[in-house]
Amino acid sequence: MTKSLIAVAAIAAILAQPLAALAEPGLTDKEIVIGSCSVQSGPTQELGIQQIAGAKLYLDKINAEGGVNGRKIKLEVMDDHYEPEGAIACFKKLAELPAFAGAFFVGTPTAAKYAPMAAVDKIPVVGLFTGAGLLRSPVNRYIFNVRASYNDEAKTQIDHFWDAGMKKIAVLYQDDAFGVAVLNGVKTALAAHNAQPVALGSFQRNTTKIGDAVSAVRASNPDAVVVVGPYAPVAAVLKEAHGRGWTPVFTTVSFVGTEALIKEAGEDANGMVITQVVPPVNRKDLPTVAAFDKAAVQHHVTPSFVSLEGYIDAIVLVDGLKRAGKELTRDGLVNALEGMNDVAVGLGDLKVSYNADNHQAFNTVIPTVIKGGEAKVLTDWSSLKQ
Repeated sequence: MTKSLIAVAAIAAILAQPLAALAEPGLTDKEIVIGSCSVQSGPTQELGIQQIAGAKLYLDKINAEGGVNGRKIKLEVMDDHYEPEGAIACFKKLAELPAFAGAFFVGTPTAAKYAPMAAVDKIPVVGLFTGAGLLRSPVNRYIFNVRASYNDEAKTQIDHFWDAGMKKIAVLYQDDAFGVAVLNGVKTALAAHNAQPVALGSFQRNTTKIGDAVSAVRASNPDAVVVVGPYAPVAAVLKEAHGRGWTPVFTTVSFVGTEALIKEAGEDANGMVITQVVPPVNRKDLPTVAAFDKAAVQHHVTPSFVSLEGYIDAIVLVDGLKRAGKELTRDGLVNALEGMNDVAVGLGDLKVSYNADNHQAFNTVIPTVIKGGEAKVLTDWSSLKQ
């Protein structure tokens, strides 16, 4: 075949592809590439590993059914090590793949880098494992949160403590964007009661050196302590405090990774209050939780709050892709997501609603307390008092 005929054939093959596939990076007539920048190694790795495992359960189900409008979803997972510097490099790789969209990211300090990069590159990102306000206000057209915010979680904790007569609240937090986000939520919640934290203590990210922070907070003799961090340092705080005979009520937000904390802290986890943003995995009366549990058993994935959240994030992503139609574009996905209003996803009262002024699907917070190595729904906060 002559060079001219080869060129003509190549052009004809290109023209035969759908227009959307020609125009949109990470998209062909057979495949949608989704990129994930997530922590996959180091002391916080269980959060990223579990979230991705849950997301894959649902994406594999969709692919087995034929994909989305005839396209299979290909998930490319990259490790950002839960570090801002790693986040920048990871998102550049995601764009270079190229990925059509991003999903299943972990952490606030990393998200602080991802959000502006997503806006510049106009790459939609769906389902971030963080409740940080910086992803919610002002609204970033390309960032779609599923979970409730840290402000929602902090308000739930503080209001319930207050009503139960526990009004001396201290905060022991990871000294980065994540810790500050929760700290600010606690301060806002306390301000509504004309109060403020009685003491503050901080520690560095990706370490378990928490002794000085514990000492700083203990001196104030608080009724309750909000501990802000992933499972490893939070477990270290519990062990250190209990080892010193100090037993106030400890509480933390959903990011901690409940099951990983229980494994890491052992008996010291008992009595820890954790606000959750998805239902407990034993709520098999909810269709989506039942389907998740069945898939987890079949594929040897440990059911957890984090893996269930990944599964739910994948549901929202896929629903948006379906609504965007066969002629898929990135802006089409954004518009489709913003058009979702009270969309039922098999989670009872938890329904997905987005619009141009709101990119957070849920605001429900479910308080739990660790008892006998298991997170159980907490209804009586006064029972926590010593």
